This record gives sequence, C-alpha cells and structure tokens, in this order.
Amino acid sequence: MAATSLDHVGIAGRDLGRLASAYESLGFRLTPRAQHQAPGPDGVVRPIGTGNRCAMLRRGYLELIAVIDPALPSNTLDRFLARYEGIHIVAFGIDDAEAELARLRAGGAAIGGIAWLERPVETPEGVRTARFARLPSPEAPEGRMQLIRHLTPELLWQPHLLEHPNRAVSLDEVILAVSDPAEAAGRLGRLVGQDPVPVEDGFVLAVGSGRLAIHTVEGARRRLEGLAVPCLPFIAGVVIGTDDGAQAIAAIAGARGRRVASGFLVPASEAGGATLLFT
Repeated sequence: MAATSLDHVGIAGRDLGRLASAYESLGFRLTPRAQHQAPGPDGVVRPIGTGNRCAMLRRGYLELIAVIDPALPSNTLDRFLARYEGIHIVAFGIDDAEAELARLRAGGAAIGGIAWLERPVETPEGVRTARFARLPSPEAPEGRMQLIRHLTPELLWQPHLLEHPNRAVSLDEVILAVSDPAEAAGRLGRLVGQDPVPVEDGFVLAVGSGRLAIHTVEGARRRLEGLAVPCLPFIAGVVIGTDDGAQAIAAIAGARGRRVASGFLVPASEAGGATLLFT
C-alpha cells in the first residue's frame, strides 16, 4: 500500500478571477468555476467557502483555489493565505482510501478519518458531481499534504480539457524548501509510503511517475533560479512536462519568463506565487 501518483497541487490566491486570468495568459485551458461542497457534522452536504478552476493535464493537474464566499468556512485556506499566496496543497493519488487510512493509523498518524469532498463539474451531458475521498496529513507544516482517491475521475479528465495552448501535458515534480530536509522527507515519506532517496541538498520521494523534491533553500534555488523564499517551510514550485520541449510556453510567456538549462521558467510573480518550470 502506498501513494501511486502525484495527483495535483493547489495554488491558492485571494482572488480566483485574477489567478485564473494569470494562468490563462500563460496558455492553460481552465475548467469553469466550481464551488466546493462537504458534509457537515450532521452528514448533510453543503457548499463551503472555497471554489476553484483547474488546468487538467494528461497526468495530474493544477488547481487554482480561493475563497469565493467569505460567509462560509474556508477549510483552512485563510490560514494558508496569511503566510503567502502560492502553492499550499499537494495531493498524492491512492487506490484505496480505507486501506491507506489503516496503514497510516498503524504507523501512528493521528488521522480522524476520511474527509469527503464534492464539487459540481460541467460536462457535455450537463452538470454532474465529482466526488473525492481525502486523507489530509494532520502534522504537515508545509500546507495541506494529502492522499486522495478520485471517485469520479472521468468527470475531471474530460478529453476536451486536456489540450493546452502551452502544450503542458504532465505534473512531474513539486519542489519544497525546508529548514530540515531529513525530517520533512521522513515524515512525508511515511505519508506516501515511500522511502526518501538522498540527493544534493535534500531528498526525493518518487510517487508513481511524479516526484516530490525536498531541499534546503540553497538546493531549491539551484532548481528554480531566482527563487524568493517568503518563509519556511515553503512549497516553492512545480515542474510541468510539455510535449514540445517548452517551445509554446516560451512564445506565449515571452519576457515574463526566461530560458534556463532545463526548460523555460515562469517566476512566481507571474503565476500567483508559484514558480513554474516547463520542461
């Protein structure tokens, strides 16, 4: 039992419209706005205060998330945004939520149970409900580090949503900057059920075809040139695979980004606080 994929990252901002405009200008095709729903203490599913738009990739996706109704619970998003705007959610795909819950509890993790989430999704046949089973880590200072099982994956990965003008096809890696890479790698390795592999200035967790790279600040800056670190720990950026060698994003972003040895880098200032490295 272990996580099987790098499922998605959540990029949090204070204004969903502004965040979505930034990503559309970088050549991402986004899903329509949707408001999250969750069961309350009485078991009744009701809207909560957050909403999203997503860039669905052939493998993984980027979730743009913000509070769209301040009168409703923010599901900890307000607390995250008090630290910085940018990536606050990293989700790893699993096949069996009950089995993973049992594994984590056997390892001493204080997880109360499965957290259920829903949101409406537009499809060619009309609006349907996407459903998720989540296991958020209760001990992650980095943000919402969680395991997730998609109960309705066909509603998210609709073929017409997977083609992007910037030719992005995959979420390949998430890069963290932390003060103690060994501690973070051990703790997050227990979450995903993988042993960390030492690399220069940190560790890597391989999760399916994706990776979580956990570095010192110096190591993260080597990976993401010009990186500004507002605080620690910090989910600094992502590596996004393209099918054209990052040619389309270079043409679309132009002077808002720059060529680097491994591809094309869009700084956090142009992408809602998340550094994007297209390869």
